[in-house]
Amino acid sequence: MRVLIACEESGTVRDAFTARGHDAWSCDILPTSSPGQHICDDVRTVLCDGWDLMIAHPPCTDLSVSGSRWFHLKKQSQQNALDFVARLMCAPIPRIAVENPISIISSRIRKPDQIVQPWQHGHGETKATCLWLKNLPKLKESNVVEGREQRIWKMPPSDDRARLRSVTYKGIAEAMAAQWGEL
Repeated sequence: MRVLIACEESGTVRDAFTARGHDAWSCDILPTSSPGQHICDDVRTVLCDGWDLMIAHPPCTDLSVSGSRWFHLKKQSQQNALDFVARLMCAPIPRIAVENPISIISSRIRKPDQIVQPWQHGHGETKATCLWLKNLPKLKESNVVEGREQRIWKMPPSDDRARLRSVTYKGIAEAMAAQWGEL
């Protein structure tokens, strides 16, 4: 299966699909931080390239409700971000998952089909992650573990904090590859 992982610089989801034998490519405007098949470009330039599945991680900077106190300063950038999400959701790809934290996508475009947590997939942490799905089943829990630490929320300031916060948990990536890669 040809898999596009949109807006992913880490390669985590791409690598999970590659490990299962899929032709998986990450695409981001930044170079990948992990060796592998990566397109360094705006994902909109490759949406019509014959993908079977896309998992998209649009930037949450202007969308996430954790930054709601700044929304009044972001009206145009927020609308641009919503337009980008809508474009991803309507891409000519048979199966699509759009991933984002709790955000205004829920009130401005549509409610998510599912909210997953890292502790449902092998990580003793919390980080509510919304999934908007097109022709994909909801992810089933793959490895429920104890622990409910908010590690991401507690990260100290640093130059790469935003990048580190955006990396998909490996257990969630592997669940996507195992469950959606078999369709």
